[in-house]
Amino acid sequence: MSGQRVCVSDFEEDARKSLPKAVYDYYRSGADEQHTLVDNVAAFNRWHLVPRVLRDVSSIDLSVSLLGQRLSMPLCVSATAMQRMAHPEGETATARACLAADTGMMLSSWATSTIEEVMSAMTSSVGGGGVLWLQLYIYKDRELTLSLVRRAEEAEYKAIFVTVDTPYLGRRWNDVRNRFKLPSHLSLPNFKSASLAFSEGNYGNDSGLAVYVSKAIDPTLCWDDITWLKKHTHLPVIVKGILTGEDAVQAVNYGVDGILVSNHGARQLDGVPATLDVLEEVVSAVQGRCEVYMDGGARRGTDVLKALALGAKAVFIGRPVLWGLACQGEQGVSEVLELLREELRLAMALAGCRSVSEINRSLVRRREFTNRM
Repeated sequence: MSGQRVCVSDFEEDARKSLPKAVYDYYRSGADEQHTLVDNVAAFNRWHLVPRVLRDVSSIDLSVSLLGQRLSMPLCVSATAMQRMAHPEGETATARACLAADTGMMLSSWATSTIEEVMSAMTSSVGGGGVLWLQLYIYKDRELTLSLVRRAEEAEYKAIFVTVDTPYLGRRWNDVRNRFKLPSHLSLPNFKSASLAFSEGNYGNDSGLAVYVSKAIDPTLCWDDITWLKKHTHLPVIVKGILTGEDAVQAVNYGVDGILVSNHGARQLDGVPATLDVLEEVVSAVQGRCEVYMDGGARRGTDVLKALALGAKAVFIGRPVLWGLACQGEQGVSEVLELLREELRLAMALAGCRSVSEINRSLVRRREFTNRM
């Protein structure tokens, strides 16, 4: 480490230096020319915070309730695949950090730790909190898909986040150039066969993950499959990957319990809007009939505050967690979560918000851009 890490970008720079190039490229890359990847971050700079003063901000309460579960803050960990590429303990280290932070973690279907291992890590310590949710891809083998759901239920996960924006994998140029595949000592252990565990040796000249998705993931996925999934689980179902008010209304009509406004970390279709730019549209369309969350581009506590002001119930982060994990495992993830917690606490205090319930639309104002000659 070159010095004290004081912001998320410091963690990313140290992670870039320590990770193999193909792994760093996989974690960092967006689709195609990466316009949306850049815009996800830039979108937060299109909004001003409008603080209120003289509010007695000596005590700040960050706690929230998501899907009936209390969390210490409205900042949660999003699903990111193959975390053992970043650190030998991978998802189990992240789970322990989330337990210590008393916040929620979404586990990827493509984890390099099993559903059961991660829950064991989440519940292994006395005290603390933390909640686990399963991110679910719908496989062509529907019975296999349901087996993941049943395992999540048995392990006491609290919800299913079903990804709806990946009938095929977006084209990520660096992964094609690197012919990305898992290191030979790793696999996706929630699956038994080599083909589904992403541990076959040769994927040709393409991104190995793109080949994997084309073989395994069901591109026929449609709205009726939300009904199908809800019939087969008692857990809340959240759709991950909504970007329009029209789809948000459709999701609510199909009985979802929540919506995660997401463009998959800008890794699917390049040129779509930044998630922050469509958040308010989705919140308005839903009209309070389900909870709405967002991910994509949040790198500072002020970013989280802006998203909450625009209607998100919570903000999910992905890449910052990977950078912390790559730097120092569980401790690195804890440092990232605590850094963002304290940034959010300070931002709320300076904006005059004593609790999350006091954050509202009046706190933000869209910047007006003018052309200067």
